Amino acid sequence: MPSLLNNAAVRKRTTVLVASLLFILIGTGSVYFIVVALKQMAAEFGWPRSVPSIAYGLSYLGAGIGGVFMGLWLDRRGMAIPAFVGASMIGLGAILTSLVTSQWELFLIYGAMFGFFGRSVLFAPLTANITRWFEDKKSLAVGIVVSGQGLAGMLWPQVFHYLILAVGWRQTAFIYGLIALATMLPLALVLSQKAPAPKEQPKSPRSSAGPEPSWHSWSAIQVSLSTASVGCCVAMSLPLTHIVSHVSDLNFDPTRGAEILSLMFACAVISSFFGVGFIAGRYGGLRALFTFSSIQALLLTALIFVDSLPGLYVVA
Repeated sequence: MPSLLNNAAVRKRTTVLVASLLFILIGTGSVYFIVVALKQMAAEFGWPRSVPSIAYGLSYLGAGIGGVFMGLWLDRRGMAIPAFVGASMIGLGAILTSLVTSQWELFLIYGAMFGFFGRSVLFAPLTANITRWFEDKKSLAVGIVVSGQGLAGMLWPQVFHYLILAVGWRQTAFIYGLIALATMLPLALVLSQKAPAPKEQPKSPRSSAGPEPSWHSWSAIQVSLSTASVGCCVAMSLPLTHIVSHVSDLNFDPTRGAEILSLMFACAVISSFFGVGFIAGRYGGLRALFTFSSIQALLLTALIFVDSLPGLYVVA
């Protein structure tokens, strides 16, 4: 009987892990749509490219603010409501994107629906929730879930590029919205399951445990990590948002731009798995963060000087 219970528990947590990966993979497509459709949207309305870029930025701002509230809800009531809200807002937001006629509509959809209520669920709540299902190998589980962002970057730019060529950006947004609703709502049902209660950990004697960190120490750590996250994401937003258009501006086929974007995220999948899952688990999160941040800074600097197609592929 204990072995049967253990097998059932393993199957259940594996199902939640796969559902979390698929949820973030599908939902993150909302980010990459506007990256691929940026030039077409700007051209149709006669907007400067800064307008779709602002919408892209608002989705991150909304996700950052909304993530705090979704995290609070997760702590108090579980993952059910955040998952259903996120799935609904991403799907409906994409459908409404296909109907936009003005800047403020685009900003509202990306800031509120995609950002505050949608993508806010896709990172912090999902990663926090998956740690509740794994007593050991938590870093690996988080790495698998986070790699969904990279997988989304591999998949969606290619899908959106060819769909936009075939049916236009409005129909592409509508199709994505239907796909998101049809897949993410069932996945939300899986994610709504209650995580098992954590096992009691034996308490170590205070003499061997050392002094307990003060709230000042925890505040400093949280501020430092938040600052690092802002620096990382702001630095990466420029190439991610504009790489497809940049490749086109250099007189290369836009298809190559979509391929370069997908290549960036293919490498992100590997770095998420080995960076978060392996290196952080073996050597510690701080060493992993320092290593990958240094590599990121070096390659972002290299991107300034590269204007050849082979060079863009290498830097990506």
